[in-house]
Amino acid sequence: MASLAERAVEVLTTADGRTKAALTHRHAADWRASRAAGAPLPLGRAEPPLRPARPEKPELLPPRDVPRRRPGSPQGRIALLHALAHIELNAVDLHWDVIARFTDHPMPPGFYDDWVQAADDEAKHFNLICDCLEAMGSHYGALPAHAGMWRAAEDTVGDLMGRLAVVPMVLEARGLDVSPAMIELFRKTGETRALAALEVIYAEEVAHVAYGSKWFNWLCGREGSDPKDVFHALVRRYFHGGLKPPFNVEKRAEAGLPPDFYWPLVTGDDEQG
Repeated sequence: MASLAERAVEVLTTADGRTKAALTHRHAADWRASRAAGAPLPLGRAEPPLRPARPEKPELLPPRDVPRRRPGSPQGRIALLHALAHIELNAVDLHWDVIARFTDHPMPPGFYDDWVQAADDEAKHFNLICDCLEAMGSHYGALPAHAGMWRAAEDTVGDLMGRLAVVPMVLEARGLDVSPAMIELFRKTGETRALAALEVIYAEEVAHVAYGSKWFNWLCGREGSDPKDVFHALVRRYFHGGLKPPFNVEKRAEAGLPPDFYWPLVTGDDEQG
């Protein structure tokens, strides 16, 4: 029987996005079924790749070279959704990577429950956005995409707390900040399929940020460290560029991120709250 870590690596080494999503759904269902039966899949050990497999398209460009999206036009909204599909595909891999890469850290079973669920959600989100793109006459891979999305994973390859700080608590929290404006855009244009997909994603991403906050705080508690101070130090070490307001204060708080965690990273002043 393949271990959870081996299944994670299978997803990471699968290039096609739809196939990656299907494998994610299958492995997540197997993990949940095994946990419900009281005989969880073995965690195991496996060697994840430094970078996940990717399809030939989209072409990956440096961030400065990706064409700007102008969402006032149908093509601009396709570009916006294409960028989101790319984010969701990276998120699938990020969540499987945290499962496979840090099995040398003793963690409770709930840690794996949460990140398997997050990967399963992201696979669903990727498929939802791909369906929207195809309904609009496009597809994932039709446009160039951001090549820097995996940098956070590479930078934190040996640091579980750094990974939790930067990926769910910074990058995914940023998704909470920008989602309301995207939802309003598609509401105004009457594109109901995209609107429904974005509302699902927005509702479920809060939990992913919360998983990061929960396990980050748990690790700090185990070490007897102050979570806020550790978070500030790790984000300054690993995150390239300061945090930028406006912030979705309500949803960040719902996910366990109070303002004194992120505002000092905008100002550079740990006394600012």
